[in-house]
Amino acid sequence: MTDIFDKLKQDHERHREMLTKIADTSGDSNTRREMFDAFVNEVTAHANAEEQSLYAEMLERPPLQDKGRHSVAEHKEIDDYIEELEKTDMSSPGWIATFKKLKDRYEHHIEEEEEEIFKAAEKKMTGEKAADLGERFDDRKEAELEELRA
Repeated sequence: MTDIFDKLKQDHERHREMLTKIADTSGDSNTRREMFDAFVNEVTAHANAEEQSLYAEMLERPPLQDKGRHSVAEHKEIDDYIEELEKTDMSSPGWIATFKKLKDRYEHHIEEEEEEIFKAAEKKMTGEKAADLGERFDDRKEAELEELRA
């Protein structure tokens, strides 16, 4: 059974690939629009499910609360960049400049999660708890994706 940390890292790898492909697009093309929309849906569902599984657990554990709060705050930052991009004309130079900021910020965030946050959390929970959180993450992510599609 795959635990929460492996599931999140797999998603992060997919997100890195999506960001790289979007960065290689230009103008207000169908390709850019479709790839960006797919990225937004994927990252939104991922973040929401992560907050409802791993970060909900971390916030209940005093030694992990600060790290949990920090990551949730970074999710809000990413949401703000996405909101700005959704309001900006994709063919404008401002769109790609803001996208590059989002890309840098998001890559920093997931690196920090993988190198610091997840390692701290892994030390404080059993393998069984991490597996249970992985199942909760999957359930929540699927529900989040269904809601975004509706």
